[in-house]
Amino acid sequence: MPTDGVNKKRRRFLVATTSVVGAVGAGFTAVPFLKSWKPSARAQAVGAPVQVPLDGLEPGQILKVQWRGQTIGVLRRTEETLKLLPEVDEDLRDPGSLESDQPEFAQNEARALRDEYLVVNMHCTHLGCIPQMVPEVGAQPFEENWKGGFYCPCHKSKFDMAGRVYKGVPAPANLKIPPYSFIDDSTLIIGVSPEGVA
Repeated sequence: MPTDGVNKKRRRFLVATTSVVGAVGAGFTAVPFLKSWKPSARAQAVGAPVQVPLDGLEPGQILKVQWRGQTIGVLRRTEETLKLLPEVDEDLRDPGSLESDQPEFAQNEARALRDEYLVVNMHCTHLGCIPQMVPEVGAQPFEENWKGGFYCPCHKSKFDMAGRVYKGVPAPANLKIPPYSFIDDSTLIIGVSPEGVA
C-alpha cells in the first residue's frame, strides 16, 4: 500500500493526543466511581462503637441501644435473677454457650464480663424478631415453670435471663453477645472487645 503523502509525525501527534485525552477522560470518570466505594459519614457512624452510661440503670431494667443496625439490650440483673440461672440448665439447648456465636468471655453461665450486666443482641436467632423481656417468675401462657427471660412472640422461641435458648423452639442458638468492654465502673462500650476494636 503506498504511503506517499502520509505525514508520520502528524499521525504520531494525533495518536498521542487522542491517548492523553482518553486517559484524562477515564480519570474523570473513575474518580466519582471510586468515591462511591467510600462509606458515607452516616454509614461510618452506624458501625462506630457506642458508649452506654450505666448510672441510671436500676436492677431489673433493660436499656436498648442501636449498634450496626441491630438492637442491643443492656440488662442489669438482680441477685435473684442470677441465682435462678442454674435452675434452667437442663431445659436449655446450649447452656454453656459452646455452640453459639459470641466472644469467649461469654462462654459461661452469666454470658457476661460482669455477671450483673447482660449485653445481648436482642434479635431472635430464628428470624430476627425482637423478643420481649418477661422478668416475672412463675407460670406464663407459654411456659408453666418460667424463671424469667425473653419470649419471642413471632414464633414462640424462649431464652433465659442470660439469653440462652430453650430446647424445642424454632431458634437454633443462644442470643448473640456483641463485642463490648467497660470503660469504667459506670460506662460500657459496645463494639470494642476487651482486646480492642471488633
